[in-house]
Amino acid sequence: MACELILVLDAPSPRDVTPTLKRLSGTVRWVKVGLEMFTANGPDCVREIAGLGFNVFLDLKLHDIPNTVAKAVESVSRLPIQMLTLHTGGGREMMAWAARAQQQHAPQLRLLGVTVLTSMSAKDLHDVGVSAPPVEQVVRLGKLAVDAGLRGLVSSPLEIGPLRAALPADVVLVIPGIRPRDAKADDQTRVMTPADAARAGAGYIVVGRPIFHAPDPVAAARAILAELDQRTEDREPRTA
Repeated sequence: MACELILVLDAPSPRDVTPTLKRLSGTVRWVKVGLEMFTANGPDCVREIAGLGFNVFLDLKLHDIPNTVAKAVESVSRLPIQMLTLHTGGGREMMAWAARAQQQHAPQLRLLGVTVLTSMSAKDLHDVGVSAPPVEQVVRLGKLAVDAGLRGLVSSPLEIGPLRAALPADVVLVIPGIRPRDAKADDQTRVMTPADAARAGAGYIVVGRPIFHAPDPVAAARAILAELDQRTEDREPRTA
């Protein structure tokens, strides 16, 4: 499976990113709408972005009692989205209810379980009562999510290898914390380059500022995509 690029729309309104998105049309296929834009504009922002021709990854990180999360999945499934996140920390029952709601109301929608946020270090986990290092906690939550019916996960790039070793091959890994070699880490603590993430087994990489803040966003996106294509070829077995 080729590794695909998801562009993060870290902005308060679709109007702030529409000019750049129009330039990127035909280069980038996927975009991520997060809490900032969704809470400021509501569901209409998703419709507006999807109307520009992009696949939408809606990153809401749902986390509540099982019935509430299931109802939220049912509600949001009416929007033109292809992926939706929830927190694996909500537990097995919450994820199972969400998976049943997704299968009933939106079979085409992929639910993604968020494991450990890429901004969290081992110390941050310890502060909230988790003694295990990040990689162990990510694998534990990943196994729990798959057992509950999810077929996609979000983790830092440093956990790609352990997750690939522990989970079925059809589980899709969506990986934030991606930075080209010459980009700043910003608020991410566990990062990797696009090439290394693709080689390790990422299904999607999530990139925002290195594209939007580049002097030429189209050129920046194309450079990342070229790197992904090369590394995907490198990891695929050759035939005689």
